[in-house]
Amino acid sequence: MLYKIWMSIVKEFLLLKRDLGGLIILFIMPLVLVITVTLIQDSTFKTVSDSKIPILLVDNDKGSVSKTVFENLEKSNLFSVVTQIDNKTISEDLARENVFKGKFQLAIIIPEKLSSDLQAKVDQNVEKIVSNLGFADSTAASEPQRIIKEKEVKLYFDPAVQMSFKNAVMSSIDKMISQIETKSIYTTFEKQLGEGSTNFEQKSFISFKEIIPKINNKEIRPNSVQHNVPAWTLFAIFFIVIPLSINIVKEKSQGTFVRLRTNPVSNLVVIIGKTITYSVICMIQFYMMVAVAVFLFPSIGLPSLNIEGHLALMSVVALFSGFAAIGFGILLGTIASTQEQSAPFGATSVIILAAIGGIWVPVFAMPKIMQIIAKSSPMNWGLDAFYDVLLRNVSFLEIIPKISLLFLFFILTTAIALFYDKKKRAV
Repeated sequence: MLYKIWMSIVKEFLLLKRDLGGLIILFIMPLVLVITVTLIQDSTFKTVSDSKIPILLVDNDKGSVSKTVFENLEKSNLFSVVTQIDNKTISEDLARENVFKGKFQLAIIIPEKLSSDLQAKVDQNVEKIVSNLGFADSTAASEPQRIIKEKEVKLYFDPAVQMSFKNAVMSSIDKMISQIETKSIYTTFEKQLGEGSTNFEQKSFISFKEIIPKINNKEIRPNSVQHNVPAWTLFAIFFIVIPLSINIVKEKSQGTFVRLRTNPVSNLVVIIGKTITYSVICMIQFYMMVAVAVFLFPSIGLPSLNIEGHLALMSVVALFSGFAAIGFGILLGTIASTQEQSAPFGATSVIILAAIGGIWVPVFAMPKIMQIIAKSSPMNWGLDAFYDVLLRNVSFLEIIPKISLLFLFFILTTAIALFYDKKKRAV
């Protein structure tokens, strides 16, 4: 029995050895993919980005509010404020044209008389409150007040920018304007009540502090590497579905499988051989990805992957993820009749599983229906298990449910493949 399994493994490696192009795809493509994607996404995980986003600012106010907005945008270290194009002051029409053509991602249009009207509105409100308290002249309070219309700060966004960028910018500007209004109110109260009568403290009373989990008294901050390496490692592991299914189809079309069955070798032995062979390939892929993340990433300006105390559990997750991918590949290769069926369907199905499993878009950002569907993707189980180990510092017992689902997926798909093959041969 063991000899038969060993010879089946040797046969699989010989088949892979003849397909150098397939081996290059299996090992080189994932490395290029993880390096490229991590480099692209790294800046989103940094608090201060090396490259600022240029935005247009049209100042029709020329007052204290627009000056404060300009200073706060400059201090953010995220934006570089552009107020002139070709040494000409930007108008709203010019700003709109440049943004809608994609030359700039954002334009902020500050309306006329924003500072003066804001101060006038604050003065009216404060005078009303002070007069109601009996501190102001009743004749001044009875005078008709000028109607001041609300002001709009217009934002023009490039149609191609993501909604998350829009929401972040709008929230930041709204907070900035609110702070300016609050400061104006405090200052006006001080003037109305008389200098020296009171001293309002204008610092924010409520602040926010992120509590970062610690391991061995060291803060563990998530970065682009910890998110991307597990995700694209899973993607690479599941891509073995393509060569595995193609090899099974080749064996059927070339008569190799029939010759194997004429010998006293059961289909189960052949599948065990394939499982062991491709499990070795999955683990080689995994360790190559980890090695690149640990040793190469720091030399190209990326954070190093922290695997201290995690490598053993990560290896377990990678192994069971490999089992799930192998089971899917065996099922696809057994059902498919030609390579033209197995290759496109295998590639497409892996991409679909990755999309709904949270490899590209986080599951929490998906619609509710997609969040439910995501729970059925084996890539989602593997990704959650990797995140549990790397970011949540869980024990082996806590990842057992997820790796059990991956192994159950392998058992189920392999059993269906065996049953389908048996029924097909019986016909």
